[in-house]
Amino acid sequence: MDAREKTRYRLADSIKKLMATTPLDRITVKEIADGCGVTRQTFYRNFADKYDLVNWYFEKLAQKSFKQMGVRLTLREGLLEKFTFLQAERSFFTQAFRSNDSNSLIQYDYECILKFYTGVITRKTGKPLEPDVAFLLEMYCRGSIYMTVEWAAGGMKLPPEKMADLLILALPPLLEKLLSDLQPA
Repeated sequence: MDAREKTRYRLADSIKKLMATTPLDRITVKEIADGCGVTRQTFYRNFADKYDLVNWYFEKLAQKSFKQMGVRLTLREGLLEKFTFLQAERSFFTQAFRSNDSNSLIQYDYECILKFYTGVITRKTGKPLEPDVAFLLEMYCRGSIYMTVEWAAGGMKLPPEKMADLLILALPPLLEKLLSDLQPA
């Protein structure tokens, strides 16, 4: 890990500690920087704002979970890793999903999964999404994010395995046909 990556993880650890007691929308960049002994300038050399930091940390999750579907993980395995990671970082992600900022994790997660699934389907079919598939995919992605937020805000009572299974059950038949056979390469 290079120095820049180490600094980013230090900033992530700082914001995670702050989010254990303070809503994300009320945390300042100064508090984040002070929490790990760096300057605000160092923060801004690494991130545009605190939401960018949260989204960067979430991207680390994405690289280990749903972006591995069809590469090294099945659809269920990717979702299971995502929910297991969210649960392991419960206080951080519960707070992150509560933010309604335009750069919030909710919007970022939606854009990530929509882009990922769109790519999977277009590679599989060899053509752009049909309008019906695009509609179903947008609806499914929005619904899955909503349910993920509800799960996080509600104390993550269901185990990750159950969340993964429910999201697979919620796939519209047309999407299930296009996504359910994702197997590791």
